[in-house]
Amino acid sequence: MPDEALALPRRAADEGPWPAPIATEPVHATIVVPGSKSETNRALVLAALSDGPSRITGGLEARDTRLMREGLRTLGVTIDDSTDDWLVTPPDGGFRGGGTIDCGLAGTVMRFLPPIAALADGPTHFVGDPEAEKRPMGPLLDALYDMGAEVSTDTDSLPFTVHGRPDLPGGPIRIDASGSSQFVSGLLLMGARCARGLDVEHIGETLPSRPHIDMTVAMLNEHGGRAFDEGGTRWRIEPSRIVALDSVIEPDLTNAAVFLAAAVMTVGSVTVPGWPFETNQPGDRIRQILTDFGAEIRLDSDGLHVTGTMHPRGVDLDLSDASELTPVVAALAAIAHQSSTIRGVGHIRGHETDRLAALEAELNGLGSATHQTEDGLSIAPRMLHGGDWHTYADHRMAHAGALIGLIVDDVTLDDVTCTSKTLPDFPGMWRMMLEQSAVWSEQNVNGEA
Repeated sequence: MPDEALALPRRAADEGPWPAPIATEPVHATIVVPGSKSETNRALVLAALSDGPSRITGGLEARDTRLMREGLRTLGVTIDDSTDDWLVTPPDGGFRGGGTIDCGLAGTVMRFLPPIAALADGPTHFVGDPEAEKRPMGPLLDALYDMGAEVSTDTDSLPFTVHGRPDLPGGPIRIDASGSSQFVSGLLLMGARCARGLDVEHIGETLPSRPHIDMTVAMLNEHGGRAFDEGGTRWRIEPSRIVALDSVIEPDLTNAAVFLAAAVMTVGSVTVPGWPFETNQPGDRIRQILTDFGAEIRLDSDGLHVTGTMHPRGVDLDLSDASELTPVVAALAAIAHQSSTIRGVGHIRGHETDRLAALEAELNGLGSATHQTEDGLSIAPRMLHGGDWHTYADHRMAHAGALIGLIVDDVTLDDVTCTSKTLPDFPGMWRMMLEQSAVWSEQNVNGEA
């Protein structure tokens, strides 16, 4: 079971079944979105690998990032997170083995920290939530063995033990990362500390979430690393010193997607301040996706502005580069006026849950005509009705259920607290969005806006 000491405080009102609030008027709100989980956890790992203390500003405070910080502390890293600016100090004398790291259900923790543990001076045991034991790990564990580490395990998933060695050789690695781009990112982040560096070649047929690898390479090079993309399926990391660098974390654009989608769902408008003009985050893809649904999109110095359309169009999307958006996109497709197809996301069957099976079951449970394909979903328009929505301990599934609940009465999520994985208070932010909308509506009725 999850370590409750690592779980953020939850409001009593959000425990148990959660009736998704319905929008009684179009959503009109400005939503400040916390920092990117992907950037935060990469910044933490790079700070731990660097040559001195680093400060991280705007880091996401959520379960996944708390698990990452606790895992790094287990390896000997000092992290002062008592203020909004976190100070990360690498361990003197190298990483420390002998402890146990709880990965929870965080893919970045279970894929980024085992390579770091491979540099430690002893064994590190990895455990996680029961659902995490279903997530694939075999390719990464095989890669660690090939680069000189020893791994003790009875399965190809959690739990397992990594027996580290500070003089890890590294060298050429061939890995099938079809199940998760995090396999590649985890290796690249620590490759500079290997005696021979790393030469990582992806040998699978598909490579999901490629922008996340691009983010890893960019952040590594910002820290003085020498990482080279050798054609899209091979990356070379030369041995080098990782330079301490203060980092400012962007808003999490994937988490922002559910709020922006609310504008499309309710024919309203939502603004997210601080949206970057240039970014490596795959969540930025939501701009084009919402445009495809028919929404009006504007990006300026005040942020990203989305205005919904009365009749959302169906879409035909390859989401292989932004698969985390699939649940939100599927929810929008379920209320579109034409059929939709989502492709290139077969690998999300191995995420927090089998997201394709879960979306098919939950959408159809509310009256949708959703069917799995080999690598995605086919969704035809149907009149939806209320009912129970199971989240499967998956924050993205909870987002999708809450989104549909804006316009479909009597949708009840069995667990909304799983959203604390990447958002510390999603229910509160959702309520605030609707409260802002009520104020906006009242002002407009009274002629004050």
